[in-house]
Amino acid sequence: MRFLPPRSRRLGLPRRAVSQILLTQLAIAAGVVVLATGLFLAPLGAQLDDQAMRRALAIAQSAAADPSLAAGLLASGPSPDSPVQASAERIRRATGAEYVVVVDLNGIRRSHPSPGRIGRPVSTDPGEALAGHEVMEIDEGTLGRSARGKVPLLAADGEIVGAVSVGIAYDSVHDRLLGAIPGLLAYAGGALAAGALAAYLLSRRIQRQTRDLAFSDIAGLLAEREAMLHSIREGVIALDRDGRIRLLNDEAARLLGLTPEGTDTAGALAGRPLDDVLGAGRTTDVLTGRVTGRDLLTVQGTRVLIANRMPTDDGGAVATLRDRTELEHLGRELDSTRGLIDALRAQDHEHANRLHTLLGLLELGLHEEAVAFVTEVVGVHRTTAEQVTERVHDPLLAALLVGKATVAAERGVPLRLADATLLPDRLVDPGGLVTITGNLVDNALDAAVGSATPLVEVELRSEGRTAILRVRDSGPGVPPARREEIFTEGWSTKQPRGHRERGLGLTLVRRLAERQGGTVRAGEAADGGAEFSVVLPEALR
Repeated sequence: MRFLPPRSRRLGLPRRAVSQILLTQLAIAAGVVVLATGLFLAPLGAQLDDQAMRRALAIAQSAAADPSLAAGLLASGPSPDSPVQASAERIRRATGAEYVVVVDLNGIRRSHPSPGRIGRPVSTDPGEALAGHEVMEIDEGTLGRSARGKVPLLAADGEIVGAVSVGIAYDSVHDRLLGAIPGLLAYAGGALAAGALAAYLLSRRIQRQTRDLAFSDIAGLLAEREAMLHSIREGVIALDRDGRIRLLNDEAARLLGLTPEGTDTAGALAGRPLDDVLGAGRTTDVLTGRVTGRDLLTVQGTRVLIANRMPTDDGGAVATLRDRTELEHLGRELDSTRGLIDALRAQDHEHANRLHTLLGLLELGLHEEAVAFVTEVVGVHRTTAEQVTERVHDPLLAALLVGKATVAAERGVPLRLADATLLPDRLVDPGGLVTITGNLVDNALDAAVGSATPLVEVELRSEGRTAILRVRDSGPGVPPARREEIFTEGWSTKQPRGHRERGLGLTLVRRLAERQGGTVRAGEAADGGAEFSVVLPEALR
């Protein structure tokens, strides 16, 4: 069921999750590109400034190394026609510098690109260069902002006679920086486009996974899911492909006995393997899929549970649990009532026949024979009931066998318990065993009727927690080739009566046994006839 968002909403960011994710990713990509561009341009500008200052210093060093420049400075005065002006201009034009200025020890210009400024003091302090130090700087002068290099001018004897100052126009450095920006922006634009494409593809994938819902819708669905899972009275447990718990609602934790009732610690089990939480057993096998089927019966603690498992697309599964304990109480009462009705029906016929016999004996005046007849009948019934209850301690099974014995007697077939019969009153699912036993005894009675020496024998015993049931009859038996076919729904050797459907008894027996993890097998009895064996592991507490 899809969550329907309200029609009215405030203006602002888009509500769909995919749109918000796309815008966020584009903003992040754009921010990264801008930041990377800034981080690249900042050192690039400093690098270009350093290169311009080093170039100016190199030109100044080359000019100062010319001995004619120092000789001209000493031999002539400040004049536009001096050899110093000629040499400086030649160097300026050859190197492309903005200016090459030669100053004397008094800071007076001996050369300048503007001849009118020759003979005037320089605009910046030449003291450091005249003191014998080389200088690199970015400074503002009469020709504007420039990258400068200043070196002392030495005479032939090594004495400082002046200084040479060379300037590189800062505009040229700025132009180189601006010239690098288009290429940088091209790379940045490519990176931004790649980031936008990746963001779009990612957002489309998220759109498919979130089914184009807004974040508020997803949050609402999660809240509703949590409320629903923890409010229903059916256990829900989700497992991943490795058998680890992904989700466990409160009811499942209660039914499995994992947390005390009233606590909220089921979430602490998330991520743990189910085998470690529950341990080995049928319940773990059913929930993890090692035992397959629908409406599988399992026992956890004192509870009888019905489990169903549905695989998911990612390899995991979701299992549901229902508590059958209360239904078992109702089923026991129903089975007990059904057995009582069958017994009463049989006893009604038998009692009527015995009353007629007793009435005849009294009318004939055979009083002693009448007393003996009544004593015999009462003793037979008492003996049968005592024999059953001594060996079968579960009251439901005992009542069923006593009733079936009465029905068998009415049909002329003795029903007896095998010598090995001994079953304690510790059955986990007595109702299921009552249904299995009743169906097998009814089939055995139908098969034994009409045989030469009719007989039905029932064996009920336990081996540890395993219950074993064997029902033998003196009928014609089951051919080996048909011993599996008889458990097919609808198969029967008897014709249906009225609206009643045949061929369900043995099918129901096998289904009940398999739900408890047991088996049913048809074979041949030692004295001929058929023998049905039922093995129910973990049927006893």
